[in-house]
Amino acid sequence: MGGSPSPHEGQLFIVATPIGNLEDISLRALQVLREVDIIACEDTRRTRKLLAHFQIKKPLISYFHPREKEKIPLLVRKLKQGQKVALVSDAGTPGLSDPGFLLLQAALEENIQIIPIPGPSAITTALMASGLPTHRFLFVGFPPPKKKAIERLLESLQKEKGTLVFFLPARKLAQFINLVAETLGDRQMVIAREMTKVHEEFIRGKAKEIIARLEEISSKGEVTILIRGQKK
Repeated sequence: MGGSPSPHEGQLFIVATPIGNLEDISLRALQVLREVDIIACEDTRRTRKLLAHFQIKKPLISYFHPREKEKIPLLVRKLKQGQKVALVSDAGTPGLSDPGFLLLQAALEENIQIIPIPGPSAITTALMASGLPTHRFLFVGFPPPKKKAIERLLESLQKEKGTLVFFLPARKLAQFINLVAETLGDRQMVIAREMTKVHEEFIRGKAKEIIARLEEISSKGEVTILIRGQKK
């Protein structure tokens, strides 16, 4: 699976794109986006802006959660016809709390070659600047929507020694950090927002300190939250 394609099979490129600053795109990513036949993307409007900035014109296919399964037969058919397809998300690396996993699985089942094009990721960007231990970390993604489910999730992570990494809509910060303080204790935390953009900000402190500062933090967009793991 995932080996060299036959002459009649295409290639699926998993392409990381900027999380904010467009200059973070790699030269290899630009080359791939210029050479593929089709680009599968979450939001065609977002991807068109990115492509226009670099003067790239390509056919786009909308591929987004929760309707991923609808487009998989079409994309796999094009790959089996020998076309090259690039998968991009709205920002960052496809498949990491973004669409991609189901298409990847379907392509592997058809022995289509998968080629990763590494680049920006909110996870690694936040970890780089967090000041928290990075030798071990656990990416948890978006917590469940309901309070009780969040509590159960945090309780299951009480003994995890690695740094915990979450994505979260900023409007839910107050509830989430209060639950962290109640469940995990007053741990060191970092809230990373607007990373690589003009208003990039890293808010560091213990949970209770951050709770006291919540009014200062914008409730717009999404944030990356890092929580120190259980100390030995």
